[in-house]
Amino acid sequence: MDISALIPAFGGFAWTIFFFIVALSVIVAIHEYGHYIVGRWSGIHADVFSIGFGPVIYSRVDKRGTKWQIAALPFGGYVKFAGDSNAASGKDEAAMEAAASDPVALRRTMHGAPLWARAATVSAGPVFNFVLSIMVFAIVGYTNGVPRDPLTVGELYTLPTEAEGLQAGDVVLEIDGTPVPSLSDPAYGDLIANLPIAPQLEYTVERDGERMVVQGPYLRPPLVRSVTPRSAALAAGLEQGDVITSINGEPVFAFRQLVNAVEGSNGATLELGVWRDGETLEKSLAPKRVDEPQDGGGFTTQWRIGVASGNAFDPASEAPGVVDAVTGGVEQTWRIITGSISGLGHMITGAISTCNLSGPIGIAQVSGTMASQGAQSFVWFIAVLSTAVGLLNLFPIPALDGGHLVFYAYEAVTGKPPSDGALRVLMAFGLTLVLSLMIFAVGNDLFCP
Repeated sequence: MDISALIPAFGGFAWTIFFFIVALSVIVAIHEYGHYIVGRWSGIHADVFSIGFGPVIYSRVDKRGTKWQIAALPFGGYVKFAGDSNAASGKDEAAMEAAASDPVALRRTMHGAPLWARAATVSAGPVFNFVLSIMVFAIVGYTNGVPRDPLTVGELYTLPTEAEGLQAGDVVLEIDGTPVPSLSDPAYGDLIANLPIAPQLEYTVERDGERMVVQGPYLRPPLVRSVTPRSAALAAGLEQGDVITSINGEPVFAFRQLVNAVEGSNGATLELGVWRDGETLEKSLAPKRVDEPQDGGGFTTQWRIGVASGNAFDPASEAPGVVDAVTGGVEQTWRIITGSISGLGHMITGAISTCNLSGPIGIAQVSGTMASQGAQSFVWFIAVLSTAVGLLNLFPIPALDGGHLVFYAYEAVTGKPPSDGALRVLMAFGLTLVLSLMIFAVGNDLFCP
């Protein structure tokens, strides 16, 4: 096994770890703050708020008596409430006995608070993760805007077959004689799929109130707009802005030509000609089998190299309404949740490979790669990971938030909590299960192709 293959090209190992710690720390801080602030609002006192585990690097005690600290191992965090014996919210028997004679002190403990307060406090961590994701997706969507309809030329990308006729601000009426439908019309996708493949196309545009015909680049060229982390393209050194000009010596002008060649490769190595800043490079890569979620549910497995493309120009955009932006954030978060649950179910049944489950090494790689593609990509990744962390914590596994919520549901139904002995056994089982899952995920990071 080549360990160097685990290190992304961006900045090497140190930068990979740095961005991983930044992403994880933001997500953990939001998650634990959700527990803390809702616990405080519910009348439960927090003894410690910690980012990281192990030896304490920095700490201070606020006026409420909560110790805020940063610890040396920045791979998680916790809030220790009054009456807790550890970060997993186990019961401190001695502390609870001491508080038993004082109703006020007992009410301030996690284990002596009303059921509603405990449930709200535990639920708040995952909820805050989802809120973070929704806010990030909404802000990014609002900042980027939505494409203006009808299709209007925004920023043009530099291409090896660039034609000077198309200009920013042009309203595209026809392409190669075919009228351009509304961007929301399914026929727009048909237009892209059926355009004749050529280095340049004829565009009928409206410019300053005048209708004219100009030359422009192929609408969907083999332009690398983004590179997928842990992909064949990343390993081969492809970068944003690259243009694929040939495959195995045959010239290509459309992204669908690249897709067809990759899907029909059966994993064989492809020789790519790559245009970058006026220079032609040669890149060799072998497509990988990838399990992709489908809009209607389920997965399909395809050969992929890990690049995404787009138009030869960014469509001119306009800001959506705030409500639309937030709605988009909610929808994106929900897609991640449903896709993750579907993926887990398909892995359990064997429909897709368990290699789709990544561990800390894989997440660190993705952190570095996304950071290398710009601040927006990195922030977007944090939002995606925040949704995943929130969902994971809701799984009904003892030691996770979802396990505690199951215990509270049992208490709500029976009128009494599980016995202390049963809780200790279940918590030990939960910790073992979580640790086993982590080991399995790390194994995937190291040994999956």
